[in-house]
Amino acid sequence: MTSVIFVCLGNICRSPLCEGIFRALVRQAGIEDRVSCDSAGTGAWHVGNPPDPRSVAVARQNGIDISDLRARQVVFDDFTRFDLVLAMDRNNLRDLRRLGPTSAAARIHLFSDFATGRTADVPDPYYGGPDGFEHVYNMLFTGCASLLEKLRAKTVS
Repeated sequence: MTSVIFVCLGNICRSPLCEGIFRALVRQAGIEDRVSCDSAGTGAWHVGNPPDPRSVAVARQNGIDISDLRARQVVFDDFTRFDLVLAMDRNNLRDLRRLGPTSAAARIHLFSDFATGRTADVPDPYYGGPDGFEHVYNMLFTGCASLLEKLRAKTVS
């Protein structure tokens, strides 16, 4: 079993959307028994809250339901519980490296860099409109599809 956690700032926009996309792709591939995922935030502002309504809406428009997810903050155990800790942007990456044990350094990566080989932040759409959420959805979908292929190749070989 390979486990992945997606991390953004508050766990209400990017990371739950990424979790929902990745879960849907894993389900489509029929490998739920080999790949699992979760999401969290580096901050605690939204703990217990559902995803931002705009994330829920863009997910729903693409056939994915994330309305049951609830925000949580990264905890120390996440750094050993998950095989991959993927940050949505460089600020979250820096915070994760600071929060995690040095033994977890090889597990912590920038999402886009690890998934697609392109070092790019997934922008936080929180202060924008619906088109920002659509842009983020597209970035996350591309990254999740690439990540899934990498993980499938790893589990096959």
